[in-house]
Amino acid sequence: MKVVNALGRRKSAVARVYVVAGKGNITINGRDINDYFAAESLRYIVNQPFELTGTAGQFDVKINVGGGGVKGQAEAIRLGISRALCEVDREAYRAVLKANGFLTRDAREVERKKPGQPGARKRFQFSKR
Repeated sequence: MKVVNALGRRKSAVARVYVVAGKGNITINGRDINDYFAAESLRYIVNQPFELTGTAGQFDVKINVGGGGVKGQAEAIRLGISRALCEVDREAYRAVLKANGFLTRDAREVERKKPGQPGARKRFQFSKR
């Protein structure tokens, strides 16, 4: 099997994912997944596409991720892995991944701060006099 690559984005995080047949090793920015994501919940998010498709331990994954926070990075990786699995075997994996919403890019972004205001929507307190 050749290397399959895909891109995943979430908020300001961007993940480049490279999937190849292997033993289930996941490397993120040159570090093991257990070193990179200390929280079990984040490791669970990353492994969701494999658990859902029943391919846990069948692919080695190398990931370069940057930007955003740890949660956004984990969700960007999940999208990238899901897209890569669809390229590996579209008929087998696409339906189940799509049904669980793993192929949809979450388009929500932080709204920019406006000039003359303390935040995006918040206003300074109004003073009548």
